[in-house]
Amino acid sequence: MTGGRFRPLAGVLAATAVALTGTRVSAIALPWYVLVTTGSAAWTGVVAFAEMVPYVLVKALTGPLVDRVGPRRISLAADVVSAVAAGAVVLLDALGALPMGALIALVVVIGAGRGPGDLAKEIMIPEAAGRAGMPLERATGLMGVTERLAQTVGPAAGGAVVGLFGALPSLGLSAVLFALGSMVVGLVLPRGMGHSAGTPGPATGSDEGYWRRFGEGMAFLRGEPLLLTVIAMVCVTNLLDAAFGQVLGPVWAKESGHGPVLLGLCGSVMGLTAVGGSLVAAAVAHRLPRRPVLFAAFLIAGPPRFLLLAFDLPVVAIVAVFAVGGFCGGFLNPILGAVSFERVPRHLLGRVGGLQTSLSYVGVPLGGLLAGAAVTVAGLAPVLLACGAAYVLALGLTGLRPEWREMDRLRAGPAPAGPATDGPATAGTATARPATDGPAPDGSAGAEGRVGVRE
Repeated sequence: MTGGRFRPLAGVLAATAVALTGTRVSAIALPWYVLVTTGSAAWTGVVAFAEMVPYVLVKALTGPLVDRVGPRRISLAADVVSAVAAGAVVLLDALGALPMGALIALVVVIGAGRGPGDLAKEIMIPEAAGRAGMPLERATGLMGVTERLAQTVGPAAGGAVVGLFGALPSLGLSAVLFALGSMVVGLVLPRGMGHSAGTPGPATGSDEGYWRRFGEGMAFLRGEPLLLTVIAMVCVTNLLDAAFGQVLGPVWAKESGHGPVLLGLCGSVMGLTAVGGSLVAAAVAHRLPRRPVLFAAFLIAGPPRFLLLAFDLPVVAIVAVFAVGGFCGGFLNPILGAVSFERVPRHLLGRVGGLQTSLSYVGVPLGGLLAGAAVTVAGLAPVLLACGAAYVLALGLTGLRPEWREMDRLRAGPAPAGPATDGPATAGTATARPATDGPAPDGSAGAEGRVGVRE
């Protein structure tokens, strides 16, 4: 992507890649630092909780601010905040002045900065696609590739740095990456980038207050049955995926005797094949019928992992199922992202996107807690089978809703080069025609100015 019209899209993707990699590196460094310094798994869980909760809450609440100020400015500022907070952890530890309370406070700041920063980058995708003349599915597919690569490279880089130099240098690397993400946004993205997202729509005024903007986002979402159905389904699947990643997978690795090496191998294989799936989705998803592809991908990417580990199967079969599931999972967020961007007017992207993502992630902090309690009471195999069944049930019950037929009613063609100032947030002009053509563990998500799926 070297042409001028591709520069905004390349800039958004590069900034996302750098910032998400920093997030994944810190996801390795912070828990390891807490474990090494305190020896307490409980404190490690508290620190993880302290980062995730403000991420979800602040992402939901800053949507109106992103719409008002503009996503480019919010992204730049949020990355700086995250970089300063991560750097402060390193500095205070070096000075011997980092009690647990201060660490938790700084982790809260990191999570609170990541939420609006991620949201701001995500909602610039429709405009970037429009400037490049690219179908939305292709642009969201490239975003999916970027997210998957960050999810694969980040933990590997974080683990390597922790192993060679310790947790604090790894967290310092996170701070550098957050700062680099801010630099990419400031230097690569044009100053007008994201202005349309902050421009009032035809029925709004520029002097709107925060709560009125927030209420408009809520009102719009209440009037979108398809988006509400997607949120309900993804909320359940995200909770189950979090349970798998935080508790069920590690417990299986321990009880089966395969150990963390096989679990890590499965995660890496799944991440790499998800990159391949996202690349294929970027190339062909705009030509495929959305609804059957989405549900087929969900069914292959989700339930088999739970059901597989409930039985004593050969290692080759386990790795193969994770590989196929990752590839199919690569199709999920490109399709869901395109649907969301088409239906949400450009001037509401921040407030609606923040609410969508936060609501779809609301069960994630509970996944590990519920799974741990269930395994303690019933044992691993019954919980794995129950979660697999719950996954299928969630897809089946929501999939029967009539709103899903709306997925293929509006399709976005190639976009004009200039950004739109209001109206539907498509990459181009949505035209009604038959639907004959064209995340979120870690496989976590991503997530998005759209519903975020964790695989």
